[in-house]
Amino acid sequence: MLQPHTLGELLELPQYQGRKPFDHKTESIKDEVRRNLIQKLRNRERLFPGIEGFEDTVVPQVVGALLSKQNFILLGLRGQAKSRILRQITTLLDEYIPVIDGIDMPDDPINPIGAEGKALLESHGLQLPIRWWHRSDRYVEKLATPDVTVADLIGDVDPIKAARLGTSLGDTRSMHFGLLPRANRAIFAVNELADLSPKVQVALFNILQEGDVQIKGYPIRLLLDVMLVFSANPEDYTARGKIVTPLKDRIGSEIRTHYPKTVEEGMTITRNEAYTPTGVTLPGFIQELIEEIAFQAREDNRVDKLSGVSQRLPISLTELVAASTERRSLMHGDAPVARVVDVYQALPAITGKLELEYEGELKGADTVAKEIIRKAAGQVFARRVRADTTDLEHWFEKGGVFKVPQAGDEMGALRSMRNLPGLIPLANQLAEGSTDAHRLSAAEFVLEGLYGRKKLARAEESYTAPEPEQQTRFKGGGRWN
Repeated sequence: MLQPHTLGELLELPQYQGRKPFDHKTESIKDEVRRNLIQKLRNRERLFPGIEGFEDTVVPQVVGALLSKQNFILLGLRGQAKSRILRQITTLLDEYIPVIDGIDMPDDPINPIGAEGKALLESHGLQLPIRWWHRSDRYVEKLATPDVTVADLIGDVDPIKAARLGTSLGDTRSMHFGLLPRANRAIFAVNELADLSPKVQVALFNILQEGDVQIKGYPIRLLLDVMLVFSANPEDYTARGKIVTPLKDRIGSEIRTHYPKTVEEGMTITRNEAYTPTGVTLPGFIQELIEEIAFQAREDNRVDKLSGVSQRLPISLTELVAASTERRSLMHGDAPVARVVDVYQALPAITGKLELEYEGELKGADTVAKEIIRKAAGQVFARRVRADTTDLEHWFEKGGVFKVPQAGDEMGALRSMRNLPGLIPLANQLAEGSTDAHRLSAAEFVLEGLYGRKKLARAEESYTAPEPEQQTRFKGGGRWN
């Protein structure tokens, strides 16, 4: 069915019959969200698809705020899906709504609240032109920075517009609207709220609570229909800015987000978000190692707790591990199965995501990252490997040294591993495939796990045979002499 393009055609639709211009109260956006949310809850539909680990914590609190028609703020460290949650509120809007065509501030064609919309309805009557606004466009987001002004968010007086229309500067028709009026009948999100200057924050709570604001000394009344949502980092309250008390008081709910509570939750998020090339295989223990690295980094005293360790770390790390695996396959003919060596090749995904304390800065980001990988490998090894490795440990303690090539000759590496007591059977149990590449990946992980448990020492060294290459060297003891 074709969508109406005039008010008269709109009023002929069954759902609009009986309504008259200026004689109908428009459903507010908060009522619209509430109505659609209730329907989804009754139908047992999943809310906020793609958001993992918040089902019993954050999502119920967001639902409570939406059902009670409150503005709310999501408070949490970086990389906790705050912006994604806010953007997905648009799924609770009607697919299309009619608005007056040709004006800056979206307005209801049957009962407009803006001066410009009212004037157009009076002059055009049933021939008032309308357009249909899709819910994906009914979300306006602004990243708060200290240089944002009241004019950016609310608007400013436009003397040229006032002269052209023959109005006073205090008339709303003389305004050049900012982002907030252009978000009428929509969701307006402010990220990093505390970074806004106090003056701009005052303008925000004034326009929302009282419906008026002074622009260059002129009182302007804007009765906007808008849902206001915020996000902020707890660090912002002390380090970069502060949310003024009157604004904080007017925000209905303060909802705390969090990082995944379990490694399994984190692995699910990472699998959903990370790009891995077709044909590249990441064994389960490698995926678990990647996720455990993020958990270990969040607990490490050398990493700044206020900044947090974003979930983007394991996502980026997974992508670089897959890229390193693909590179080995292309350059050396290896099967594209990820190994521990590929995790070390992906250090830039770790070092770039960590804010270090003083002690960490002294050691250096690379050193801290490698130590975190070691701890993570030890934790995953303890969870996955239950077999007795005493014979293998004794072999190294007696002076045994084993070198694992970082690329090439997978079959040769496996043959040389037969001299290590118990390693091949253990690798066969852990491997997730029957190929040499899967067994080598599992065997290398076992050695890395023993290194993580401080049973072995590990080092990387270069050699030339026949071209410059790297190999990983394991020996007995917890450190190199």
